[in-house]
Amino acid sequence: MNPRWVRRLRSTGTDPDPRFSFANERTFLAWIRTAVALIAAGVALEAFADGLGRPGLRRAVAVALIVLGGLLSAGAFRRWLRAERALRTGDPLPLPVLAPAFGYGIAVLSVLVLIVVLATRT
Repeated sequence: MNPRWVRRLRSTGTDPDPRFSFANERTFLAWIRTAVALIAAGVALEAFADGLGRPGLRRAVAVALIVLGGLLSAGAFRRWLRAERALRTGDPLPLPVLAPAFGYGIAVLSVLVLIVVLATRT
């Protein structure tokens, strides 16, 4: 039994060359690996970095990492679906909205991590 989104996807256009679908899937999995790494970093920061920075600030950075990982995961699936649909219909591939949003998110998080590290009393 196929979920509704699978039936909807397959009902549009024609099957693309499998190499393109596999490339799309590899890109999706790369984004998922990155999302899992962000989530793991957030959990590790909260669980194992007791002496790093103030507890409230450390927790805020950990939560931000976990939330960014969750959003990245959802965005990766949406991007995969849009790209697969474009491959099936022969439309241009969608613009990479995920990459700039992710880049800015990581930039903000790096500043927050720097603040946590600098706030650590030695």
